[in-house]
Order: sequence, then C-alpha cells, then structure tokens
Amino acid sequence: MHRTIVVGTDGSPTADRAVDVAGSLARAGNDELHVVMAYRAVRTAALASAGGAGDVSVPVPAWADDAERDAAEAVLQRTRDRLARDGVHATVTARYGEAADALLATAEELDAQLIVVGNRGMTGVRRYLLGSVANRVAHHARCSVHIAHTG
Repeated sequence: MHRTIVVGTDGSPTADRAVDVAGSLARAGNDELHVVMAYRAVRTAALASAGGAGDVSVPVPAWADDAERDAAEAVLQRTRDRLARDGVHATVTARYGEAADALLATAEELDAQLIVVGNRGMTGVRRYLLGSVANRVAHHARCSVHIAHTG
C-alpha cells in the first residue's frame, strides 16, 4: 500500500539521520516522502537591539522573513539532492512557524500515514520550556509516528 511519509529537518546531523530513516522507509515501500523545514522570522527585538540602545520602535523590514525562508530552502535543496543520490524522490517544503506545528499541519494537509521524527534535538532550557518536537508530534499527530534513534 502506498503511504505518504512526512519528516522534518533543520539541517543538523541528527535531523539528517531522521531523514535517512524516512528515506529508507519510503524507498522500501515505494512511498511518497515529504521533507519539511520550519523557519521563523527574525525577532523584532533582535532587529531593534541591532539598532542600538534597545529602541523597540525600529520597524521590522518586509524582507526579514526572506533570509530565513531562503536559508530553509537551501537546507531543503541539499536534503533533496542527498536523498536523490540514494534513489529517493522527495518533495520539500519550507513552512513558517515552529517545527512540530509545521510537521503536524503538513501531515494533516497531505493526509499522511506516517510522520518520522528524531529522538534528539533541543536540549536544556529550550527543551524544558518548549517541549521536544518528537514529544509534541507524538501527542498530537492524527497518524502514526516513528521516532527514529538519531543520537
């Protein structure tokens, strides 16, 4: 049976391992693979502080999202090329937002049967405050979730 598989990446070595697992699953089952990368805009506060003295009245330029999206698309192109060398065709998508939300929304839109996530990624305070991507996806996905050992 033909499945739709969704996997996320951020370009890190641990994400590459999750992508490799998803690629192997897709190749073995002749399944459709979608690779998603979430990106976020440069924060207003970061831009304001770059202007000096923490002046939060500095407007956020319209192009602020462009650099982040372009960086995500570059990572996705490298990922697609790497998968293609292994004989796996993948569709890639850069999505604005948080990683878990991007994976869940993409899986739902595509009516995916499987989401692949890595078991390693965020650590420390960020993980405590935001929760891990794998944890959020596993608890909120409407399809099966494969948590790949990536660390």
